[in-house]
Amino acid sequence: MTPQPNPAAGAAVKAADRAHVFHSWSAQELIDPLAVAGAEGSYFWDYDGNRYLDFTSGLVYTNIGYQHPKIVAAIQEQAATLSTFAPAFAVEARSEAARLIAERTPGDLDKIFFTNGGADAVEHAVRMARLHTGRPKVLSAYRSYHGGTQQAVNITGDPRRWANDSGTSGVVRFWAPFLYRSRFYAETEEQECARALEHLETTIAFEGPATIAAIILETIPGTAGIMVPPPGYLAGVREICDKYGIVFILDEVMAGFGRTGEWFAADLFDVVPDLMTFAKGVNSGYVPLGGVAISGEIASTFGKRPYPGGLTYSGHPLACAAAVATINVMAEEGVVENAARLGAEVVEPALRELAERHPSVGEVRGVGMFWALDLVKNKETREPLVPYNAAGEANAPMAAFAAAAKAGGVWPFVNMNRTHIVPPCNVTEAELKEGLAALDAALSVADEHTE
Repeated sequence: MTPQPNPAAGAAVKAADRAHVFHSWSAQELIDPLAVAGAEGSYFWDYDGNRYLDFTSGLVYTNIGYQHPKIVAAIQEQAATLSTFAPAFAVEARSEAARLIAERTPGDLDKIFFTNGGADAVEHAVRMARLHTGRPKVLSAYRSYHGGTQQAVNITGDPRRWANDSGTSGVVRFWAPFLYRSRFYAETEEQECARALEHLETTIAFEGPATIAAIILETIPGTAGIMVPPPGYLAGVREICDKYGIVFILDEVMAGFGRTGEWFAADLFDVVPDLMTFAKGVNSGYVPLGGVAISGEIASTFGKRPYPGGLTYSGHPLACAAAVATINVMAEEGVVENAARLGAEVVEPALRELAERHPSVGEVRGVGMFWALDLVKNKETREPLVPYNAAGEANAPMAAFAAAAKAGGVWPFVNMNRTHIVPPCNVTEAELKEGLAALDAALSVADEHTE
């Protein structure tokens, strides 16, 4: 794992990227992508020999780190045996991946529809809900992210929706609970929960319950800020959905497969949705894969009625072989338990200690290997360190923080006024302490922008 500098090769990679690769979510002339030479475990490195501890897990998906030898071997073996096959056939890797996933999903979510990633999993979950109910509308939270495809981005709450919003997608948004920045003037979690549920039910009443197919929520919102819902909220949403015959969809694309110290975040709240989307950690991102776990009732809707949807690469053998190997490795190596233990014993105490010492840290929140620091200008007013959706000079404080973290050998996850601590779920205690020390130093840079 010792990086071997090769600046000439790095320059060639960078030149080809800049000439031909069109990057997502970016102004193409304003970005400067790092040329990556290799990765292993919790680290990656560039062609100049600089090594970074990855506190982003890629895009929060390398739940068992980079280049795990058992996953690599499983992909190689599958490629040599049956590298691809159409989705209409029964294939061992696909069947076994579905079985292993269904064993771990809550309740009777025992049917698995495979997709290529999280966004199209959301697309199909919404389609299933609309066809199952015969209703057009979907309710989603403002603080949310559900994917970049057309329906998924319309359901999304964050600013990436704005330029893509059709305004005719049948989506209605509501405020989910978030006590630190409450929209309900709540002072306690109990108040926040009760008022958020009342707000949701009122929204349903005014939209017309008979027009609403589904409510979709990230079990724990990820990109929007890792906001763990208060006790009772998700159970309350489940009750509301049952009351009005609305399909309850939980998006576990980011929170699933060990990220929260449970196989699925739903297990933390003892709630069972009707549909659950997944991707990312299902195979640590080694080969693109996502899916929808489907309840018995919704699956029966399509027992003798064809489901009008599919993908050429649904349940691709290489992706499914990677999923089988990943789930087995997570079970054998105690990866889920590792995330829970180190989250509680190392990350949370360290982050709360940072919050005590750094004026820029307004709130610490999270669970497992899924944490966020809400950075502020002023702890009393809770004014964010940078404005909502800041860019350019307005985002300079967060850019300075990120640069300081990278200079300290940690690649940080930065979004708006937050940094997320989301390393691989099999990260070691020593690696965590190394990364947290680098964040401690970087937060001193953020502190310079406080009042």
